[in-house]
Formats: sequence, structure tokens, C-alpha cells
Amino acid sequence: MKTPIAPHADLRPPMAHRRRLVLALAGGVALASLPARAQPAAGKADILIGRSTALSGGMAPFLAPIHEGQDAAIEDTNAKGGIGGRKIRLVTLDDGFDPRRALDNAKQLSEKDGVLALFGVSGTSQVMALLPYLAQTKLPLISVYTGSPAIRAQQHPYLFTTRASYADELVKIVRNLVAVQTSRIAVAYENNDFGKLLLPLIEKTIAAEGAALAGSHALASTGEDANDAAKALAAQKPQAVLLVAAGPPVVAYVRANRAHLGVPIYTLSLGAGTAVLKALGDDARGLAVARTGPSPTKPTIALTRDFQASMKRHDKPVDYDRYTGYMDARVLIEGLRAAGPGVTRASLAQAMESLGTLDLGGFGYQFSAQNHHGSNYVDIAVVGSGGVYRQ
Repeated sequence: MKTPIAPHADLRPPMAHRRRLVLALAGGVALASLPARAQPAAGKADILIGRSTALSGGMAPFLAPIHEGQDAAIEDTNAKGGIGGRKIRLVTLDDGFDPRRALDNAKQLSEKDGVLALFGVSGTSQVMALLPYLAQTKLPLISVYTGSPAIRAQQHPYLFTTRASYADELVKIVRNLVAVQTSRIAVAYENNDFGKLLLPLIEKTIAAEGAALAGSHALASTGEDANDAAKALAAQKPQAVLLVAAGPPVVAYVRANRAHLGVPIYTLSLGAGTAVLKALGDDARGLAVARTGPSPTKPTIALTRDFQASMKRHDKPVDYDRYTGYMDARVLIEGLRAAGPGVTRASLAQAMESLGTLDLGGFGYQFSAQNHHGSNYVDIAVVGSGGVYRQ
């Protein structure tokens, strides 16, 4: 497992045609219209990066802090002159966390807005829907918010990830449980592609680490059946529950678990973001979470200090979600720098492969032509009082 280099909202209504152009400028995020074109203009024209994400729907408030971290890093870079004098502009379209809309947005961004690359797509189904189109159009996608093994089954020439996979997270979680003498593990998983694709891997990981699967139960993405799931798992007498879900079902299940089981809950990195902790309040205490980056509150490395200073400039809280978005945008920025001022889609993909060992200031990534998945760093953090993580 790689280690870090030492000294690693409100819901918004859909807009007309689901089109929202977010331009990350030195002075802030502005809205504007862009002319349709096949490729960005050369010279000092802005570098257009597309972002299809949920600005509306149930997942919107859970992704909003990540967006703020991304925007902050890009605004900071633009304030320092951008990339070779060219500013980076994020062109953002709302997909409502729907795979079909994500694909439609990708086509809009690529064929009409002429973006250089896509960035920060969220959701297993969304990314899977995009992969054939990326190959067809040779459009890079940098940083996604899913660690599903399905998107890593074989290396995609235009997909570059910046976070550990769910397989990495699961191994860390199960080994941690086994180390504290927890041998009977139940699984509550979201009843969608995200959860269903992971269930066989979870079962395999539990067996490989010498533990036993006490039982498993599906959860609706709304969380409406969380009490039924908790009661069903309680009958299996587990010592801990591995919760594989994101957004609303996490909040519902954590509360149901407290009411009907009372055993520890471990969840994946996307399972306990800022909005989840805020919604849970004191009910979040004791929740153990796989984290795929360093602590945002401990300024022991330069990258964390840079992040904290950025959040202070932009008047945003310091937390894991915003740090995730900030770090991922920093990787994108380094790829653009490596590609040079005349960056194209092809040169950006080549530059990402050529990054090699990338140190952002105490946290490391590894990219190459053979490896498009830059990090497998995982740690476990536990939520303490006031929703603050302790490690």
C-alpha cells in the first residue's frame, strides 16, 4: 500500500437545458455563455474543463463541499496567472446524479463547448456510462468519485483516478476489524450499481481476511427501509456492520443501527461526508470511515497547510470533503502544467501518464503509461464529539 511522502447545501433546481456554466476566475466563480466549438482556441484563450455533476437531487448537498474545494484550488491557480498565462474555466452541467444525463452532458461539453477534458464525475453508473464515449472522442476524464472495481477492470486510455479503490478501502476496514477481534461482520449495502457491484468483493475480502459474513441486506437509496435492514441484520448477531452506501441512506441506516443493533459501523470514504455528519449530529459519534487522503485539520504537511490557507481565503470550512476536491483539482492542475501552454486532449493524456511520482507537498501519487490510478492510500478515521474526526 502506498504511503504519503513524508517530512499522504442546499438543493439547486435544474436549470434550462440542465446547463450551468461555472467559470472559475481569479475574482470568484462567474456565470457566462461560451461559443460552441470543437476544440479550445490556442494562445491565451481560457482552458475549458467540463464538470458533469449533481447540482440538483438528493446527492447535490453531499457533493457541494467537494465542488467548493475544486473551485478554490482552480481560483487560486488563476489568481497566480493560470497555466502559462491561460486561466482554467470549469464548465459545469447538472446531471442530477443520473447516468443518462451525465452522458448527454459529456456530449454537450465535448462537442459544443469544446472542453479539453472532463473532471470530477461522481457515481459508478455515471462513470461506466461515459467510458465508451471517452474512448471514442479521446476525451480525458481526470478524477472521479467512485472507487468501484468495475471502472478499473482494465485500464482505460483516457481515465485517470486520484483516489484509492473501494477494494483498497475494504481491505483496510476488514483488517482493522479483525485486528480488534471482530470476526462476524454484517453488510448493509445500497441497492444500486454501487452497492451490488461491491457485494461480491466484500464477501471475498471478508473471507480472505479470516472473518465471517454474518449476513447482508440491501438498502433503498432513499434510506426509507433502513429500520427493516437493521432489524434483519440484528437477527444475525453481527459484531460490526460494514455500510456500503452514500448520501441519504447513510443517515437513515446509522440511526436505525443505533436503535436496533448498537454495534460499530464502518463505512467507505464517500459514506460519511460533511453533509452526512451534519445531518446525523451526535448520532455520528463512533462511526469509523475509510479516508483516502491525509487529515485536513492536522497541518503536518505542506499540502494541508496550502489547503487550510485556501479555505481561509475563500471563507470555507476545513473538512475532508473540501480537501478531497482541493487535492483532486491540484492533480488536474499539475497535469495541465506538464502538458504546457498549448495543451490539447492528446497532450494532456500523455502528460498525466508522464507525471511519474507526483508530490503535492507531502502527499504522493504515482502515474505512468501502465498505471492511471494515482493513489491507493487509505487510513481509518473515527468520528468523535461534535462531528470532528479523530485518528
